[in-house]
Amino acid sequence: MCKIFIEFVFLQTYYILYLVYLCFIVYTINIKVMKKLLVIFGIGFSISILIASNFVSSSKKMKIEVIEQQKYEIEHTEREWKELLTTEQYYVLREKGTERAFTGDYWENHEVGIYYCAATGEQLFSSDAKFDSGTGWPSFYEPINKTAIKLIVDRSHGMIRTEVVDLKSGSHLGHVFNDGPPPTGQRFCINSLALIFVEKGGISPITY
Repeated sequence: MCKIFIEFVFLQTYYILYLVYLCFIVYTINIKVMKKLLVIFGIGFSISILIASNFVSSSKKMKIEVIEQQKYEIEHTEREWKELLTTEQYYVLREKGTERAFTGDYWENHEVGIYYCAATGEQLFSSDAKFDSGTGWPSFYEPINKTAIKLIVDRSHGMIRTEVVDLKSGSHLGHVFNDGPPPTGQRFCINSLALIFVEKGGISPITY
């Protein structure tokens, strides 16, 4: 994590020096153009700082791995996973896909119970920690047990986010953000397709 942050600071410093140099050149040509460049820089720099602060803040709550481990306790070939999961589940859990907002089975589920991982049958979240985030995906402010999940740096789609995966199989669950309610201030934004909900008193799903 420190290496990534140092890399980020270095890039931002380079960005600032380059802009100062560019503004100096433009200043001798057109002051209005220089003002526009400063506005654009201010917006871009502010967004990058917010992304970095979100990443650093998350790392203080749970350990974030830079590189995903290659070996997990539960492993199957991709063909076996396709036999164990539905096409939609496979897309989310194994291909790191995302279901469309407001389409999942659990984003508006208010029943009392436990949410299990659809890939392993492990307990992940309790309904006690679920809240309405208004995002269209099931949201929780904490997992049942921090050892049930793992956080990994996600650099896809031109962003730096924190991916949430199942600890035993490495299956993709969703992402975690630092805009949740007390007591943690976190929002675990999880795909419904990655979960199996069992009402209180029900039978837990079969593990693979």
